[in-house]
Amino acid sequence: MKSTLLIAAMAAGLTLTAMDASAAGRGQQHDAPDFATLDTDGSGTVTVAEIEAAGQARFDAIDTDGNGALSLEEMMAARDGDATRRAERMISRMDENGDGELQADEMTRRGLDAERMLSHADTDDDGEISEEEFDAAVEKRGDRGHKGHKGRG
Repeated sequence: MKSTLLIAAMAAGLTLTAMDASAAGRGQQHDAPDFATLDTDGSGTVTVAEIEAAGQARFDAIDTDGNGALSLEEMMAARDGDATRRAERMISRMDENGDGELQADEMTRRGLDAERMLSHADTDDDGEISEEEFDAAVEKRGDRGHKGHKGRG
């Protein structure tokens, strides 16, 4: 029984993540809720019903006209809102001079360093990234929304 409940909870969690990504219209995970958010009754465990309720709440939040279906406009609005929140967090974390904008040097100092990025993907240490190394690095990262890396759309 426990294994059946665990499998059902994992399936519901995957459904929530897939629905969230699909609803946001960008094919990658939305900010996933933390355990405390999912554990709505405070029992210290998360049930299938709680996971399903979180998925429904996310759907309902995107379904602004309340018709039980997500239009392109609703999905785009959800995606735009998510992108705005991510950009705001990035600026607050990286804006060293406090001007509310990110200059290239602030982004480089705070982790968008080309040499560091290359070193993670350059598995044969030749100072260059082959297409195979690039593909492996993208797969390792979970292809976080990067599309068309081979020049395809």
